[in-house]
Amino acid sequence: MLRPLITISLFGLLEFSTAWAQTPPAEVPLPAPHISTPVTQGVQPSDHVPLADYLALLRQIAPAAEAGARDYLAAFARRCGRPLTPAELRRAMADGDGDPALMALIRANHLGDTAGREQLAGQIRCPGKAAR
Repeated sequence: MLRPLITISLFGLLEFSTAWAQTPPAEVPLPAPHISTPVTQGVQPSDHVPLADYLALLRQIAPAAEAGARDYLAAFARRCGRPLTPAELRRAMADGDGDPALMALIRANHLGDTAGREQLAGQIRCPGKAAR
């Protein structure tokens, strides 16, 4: 007789706690969102990631991604006369489907296509300049 009574009590307790947990508190206001670091307009926090850290993250994703990004950085500096910033590299990697030359360099690195890598380096576009 004691066992059914305990079982019924436990089921009742479980039912009560489940119903209570699902009932939203009516009088408790939600806290206002708190932003701990100020963000400059137009600049995302990830724009401040050092290049070495970004390349290390790419290496963790895929070694070919890091190698392709390094090829892209070198080709950009040769063609455009200035280094690519980490924010520009991140945008080239992430905007839309990614910069076609960068994506092709990553693919060529993955396949070990040295001739393709050299050819693709000539397809890098410089911002604000007409294609050569």
